[in-house]
Amino acid sequence: MSDLFDKLPGDEPTPQAPRPLADRLRPRALAEVIGQDHVLAPEGPLGAMLAAHSLSSLILWGPPGVGKTTIARLLADETEMTFVQISAIFTGVPELRKVFEAAKLRRRNGQSTLLFVDEIHRFNKAQQDGFLPHMEDGTILLVGATTENPSFELNAALLSRAQVIVLERLDLADLERLAQRAEKDLGRALPLTGDARDALLEMADGDGRALLNLIEQVTAWKVAKPLDRAALAQRLMRRAAKYDKSGDEHYNLISALHKSVRGSDPDAALYWFGRMLEGGEDPRYLARRITRMAVEDIGLADPQAQTHCLHAWELYERLGSPEGELALAQAVIYLALAPKSNAGYMAYKAARAAAQKTGSQMPPKHILNAPTGMMQDQGYGAGYAYDHDAEDGFSGQNYFPEGMKRPVFYAPPERGYERELKKRVEYFAKLRAKRQGG
Repeated sequence: MSDLFDKLPGDEPTPQAPRPLADRLRPRALAEVIGQDHVLAPEGPLGAMLAAHSLSSLILWGPPGVGKTTIARLLADETEMTFVQISAIFTGVPELRKVFEAAKLRRRNGQSTLLFVDEIHRFNKAQQDGFLPHMEDGTILLVGATTENPSFELNAALLSRAQVIVLERLDLADLERLAQRAEKDLGRALPLTGDARDALLEMADGDGRALLNLIEQVTAWKVAKPLDRAALAQRLMRRAAKYDKSGDEHYNLISALHKSVRGSDPDAALYWFGRMLEGGEDPRYLARRITRMAVEDIGLADPQAQTHCLHAWELYERLGSPEGELALAQAVIYLALAPKSNAGYMAYKAARAAAQKTGSQMPPKHILNAPTGMMQDQGYGAGYAYDHDAEDGFSGQNYFPEGMKRPVFYAPPERGYERELKKRVEYFAKLRAKRQGG
């Protein structure tokens, strides 16, 4: 009877699916990590920590697919610590308590714990505070991973106890090294022409894991000859650019666009404008920000810049996408090539600061209206000179509060239309000095 039940149908071992290429190629030592030499080299922050045997809690900040999880795991191996991984997305307070209790037990048995927290920015401020006592008493060495700016997403107490390590997106040379490593593992070259190979690396957009996933797709195809760029594009959908319209990338790219316009570089400005549109940015947001650039950075050096932006905005509203985006692009070009001046912007800020400082000082009485007899008796309007009756249409009277030293807020530069405004400022200053001196 025993033979009858020794082996039944369905008892055969199920063949395991092959491990994904990204898993097979996961580095087994820090020296194998691609693209992060600036932190892992002996003179880099992590290299120096390991050399001094003084690894501290860390926040690994960088885009997806650059090795945050791998580096954390290898740091645990290098320091002979127990590696524990959790995700802030799926972990709540009860699970965290269990993690800390297990780490305390290991510590009593002489074993340290490296706790890797993926997406650590997903924890709220109170949850982040929960890590502090366990970091301070040595129960855990925390390594957090985030794609978001830690200074915005993590509280100050946590940041004061952890060093932020910035990891960089992989450049094309890094991705090529990774592709060669994949070819060695697969035992064959990618069925791509040189141009198509370049296109594949570009599609990865600095993400090593994404590249390996793309390579798996490519090598699964049965092709008679290497594919060119066009054939590759037909078979592979281009990856959407990593762009979070409410996150760091949004603010990084609008900053790049603004500074390219300010720096009078139309090509760079168009590139960042295009990047934001490709990422799905609302063109109306771009129209608003472009108009703000005209006010802040061109100002009165070219008064037409603001009008040009408003017209482009109106054209977008009438035409919609994609036709209306061309009007916005032309506004970007116009602003980049316009003469630049922030004199009006600086004058406005200085005037606001002076208004805050001087409080509630009254205007001088001679420029106040006197609609009642009592106000006339108080001297309201007395001595006011009507400028149209004065020589040159300019009386030169004082319009600041009595006793306030006359400030200069607006100082136009010798650029664009403000050359003419500068002449007018100087002309009226000379007349004022003449009138007040006489």
